[in-house]
Amino acid sequence: MDLKQINSTLQHKSSEEILAYVLEQFNGNVALASSFGAEDQVLTDMLCRIDPNIKIFTLDTGRLPAETYALMDKTREKYGVDIQIFFPDTEDIEKLYAKQGVNGFYSSVENRKECCYVRKVKPLKRALKGLSAWITGLRKEQSVTRDDVQIVEYDATHGLYKINPLAEWSETDVWSYIRFHNVPYNKLHDEGYPSIGCAPCTRAVHPGEDSRAGRWWWESPEKKECGLHLHDKGVKEHA
Repeated sequence: MDLKQINSTLQHKSSEEILAYVLEQFNGNVALASSFGAEDQVLTDMLCRIDPNIKIFTLDTGRLPAETYALMDKTREKYGVDIQIFFPDTEDIEKLYAKQGVNGFYSSVENRKECCYVRKVKPLKRALKGLSAWITGLRKEQSVTRDDVQIVEYDATHGLYKINPLAEWSETDVWSYIRFHNVPYNKLHDEGYPSIGCAPCTRAVHPGEDSRAGRWWWESPEKKECGLHLHDKGVKEHA
């Protein structure tokens, strides 16, 4: 697949057209990874309009805010969609607690990444098994770790394609869509949380901060990824 050519073509298409292309290209063997953030809710709305049987999954780390769980139910009710939930392995969590305590992730980047690996990265591997592509709500504008995000990438870590239909969208674009289409969203967004992850690792942002500043706020910006979205700089080719 010539990713440079595909990205060149798709960058002139709407996000809905990108999604329709992806569903056809991969014959439906694709799923949306949703954390129920604003971007993921936009994509859920778009996908359910295109294909009501779209596959959607989420990673329940066991430490999500109550508002996120409330939105899960609201989303299922509105769209009538089945959302598959993947949990961490119980034994992994028990070993993690024994090693670093309940909140050991505050102590070091290494501890935090180990927690993310157990709660997110390992469950994601199970969620992606058998798929040809996965869809995410990544945007270039979100942070310095995502400024080179492409619409279509090859995810070498997991051995499948990764689709980012909102790569070129601004935060204003996201919220304009949500309001126009009356898309349900996490109420923490109204309290200054543009990006929402696990409750202990998420805070509201201050005026002038970027949208990811409230995630792992005790760490430097270039380290603020959990391991779900690692990728090489530039567009990679894959046959």
